[in-house]
Amino acid sequence: MTTQQTTEPRPRTPGDAWQRMTDGNERFVAGNPDHPHQDSDHRSSLAGGQAPVAALFGCADSRLAAEIIFDVGLGDLFVVRNAGQVVGDTVIASLEYAVSVLNVPLIVVLGHDSCGAVATAIDSLTSEAPPGSRFLGGLIDMIVPSVRRANINLEPGATLDPRSVGKLHIEASVESLVGSSALIATAIAEGRLAVVGANYALANGRVDSSIVVGRL
Repeated sequence: MTTQQTTEPRPRTPGDAWQRMTDGNERFVAGNPDHPHQDSDHRSSLAGGQAPVAALFGCADSRLAAEIIFDVGLGDLFVVRNAGQVVGDTVIASLEYAVSVLNVPLIVVLGHDSCGAVATAIDSLTSEAPPGSRFLGGLIDMIVPSVRRANINLEPGATLDPRSVGKLHIEASVESLVGSSALIATAIAEGRLAVVGANYALANGRVDSSIVVGRL
């Protein structure tokens, strides 16, 4: 494996940024990553500042390594992560910083299949066991509405599919982010920003979008 030394121009539009991300994911899926921006010269060039391609808000799962999944390197992504990609004040503030100060044209909200936080939220509706702490319980409570929504849509006699819950939760995370932040909503309305909600498949490494707010 070699490390790609070339530097691509920074994407100017949300669509350009998403194309850069999807191109990198295709290389990762195919097993032919470029490993860009990981050499010592590039590392040194970042000492004076950053200009990331996009911001990524994702689950903290150890299998969801954003820079590897999208085949990017140092300085390319502004990454915010927590268990279950649950939107809260510090997440919103961090992403507002990425938009207003770093001028990123794209936010990717990335969930994945077999998410432990989603599984715990599903189990919480039938389990009488405490969540372990009020902090963990509060996080799980923010995923439960997606579980209830999936239950409502179930056919009689059908079993709840965690993947359906995960997809609904990704969409809910995007809607919560955009609905909670006037700064982000304004950037979207002005065409400077788009938000993409996407799912990462653990088995094959592919990222598929399920919701887009703004123009790509």
